[in-house]
Amino acid sequence: MDWDDLRYFSVLAKRGSLSGAARTLGVEHATVARRIAGLEADLHVKLVDRRGRRILLTPEGERIAAAAGRIEDEAASIERLAAGAQAQIAGTVSISAPPLLAAARLVRPLADIRKAHPKLTIRLVGENRSARLEKREADIAIRLSRPESGAQTISKLGEMPFNLYASLPYLQATRPEDWSFIGYESPLDQSPPQKRLRLLAGQRPIGLTASTIEIQLSAAKEGFGVAFLPDFVAAGDAELARVFPEEPPVIREIWLVVHNDLKDAPAVRTVLNALKAAFASTPRI
Repeated sequence: MDWDDLRYFSVLAKRGSLSGAARTLGVEHATVARRIAGLEADLHVKLVDRRGRRILLTPEGERIAAAAGRIEDEAASIERLAAGAQAQIAGTVSISAPPLLAAARLVRPLADIRKAHPKLTIRLVGENRSARLEKREADIAIRLSRPESGAQTISKLGEMPFNLYASLPYLQATRPEDWSFIGYESPLDQSPPQKRLRLLAGQRPIGLTASTIEIQLSAAKEGFGVAFLPDFVAAGDAELARVFPEEPPVIREIWLVVHNDLKDAPAVRTVLNALKAAFASTPRI
């Protein structure tokens, strides 16, 4: 059996289609199909039922996909242990963080680290999802909610207050009972700001949902309605005014997360210490 074929099959099982697996692996979908056919030939077992663009796993395929997932986990564990054993402040450290927070608060301390350690490469990924550290999707994660499980070391960096804002022309032209609101797309539609937004909106409509704060900020400034925005981007903006000033802000806590296998690796530890120091003087942003 070609072990690399098993990796292709594992990705196919997760993505559910040849095109989805190809995008994840960075190859042509024909390559994925060839790899799966090769694995079936080596194992003498039919793994998938091909029904148009959909891929359905056979019962044997389901069992082998589960075993492949366990092998993937072990391979990621070996990578983490190897990275943790490196003594040099060199190589690549990847960080997953919310895009707006990454741009506002992470770039400067990371630039300072890079100047001090030119052999170190920083990979900063702006994303709202929670990267899976156990799968080496990132070495370090910045999250706006405290992780509840996993072999992770967790530190609180600071807090991010959110309040409701709208453009001045919108507020001047629209009666409060006619306000429209700007909310999050799934899966962030269950976030604390979104829950408060629905409570304060009441029967008034959520006229726009968006996946990022940047889009919501732009929509609010264009007069689309009222949005929950972090104070550090909205409070000083002359085009926006705070709505419901009597309401307490929604506070999102900022958490620094690293897998236990990597926390003592010199390169990762250097980045962790720099991020902690950057937030120490101004923990509320």
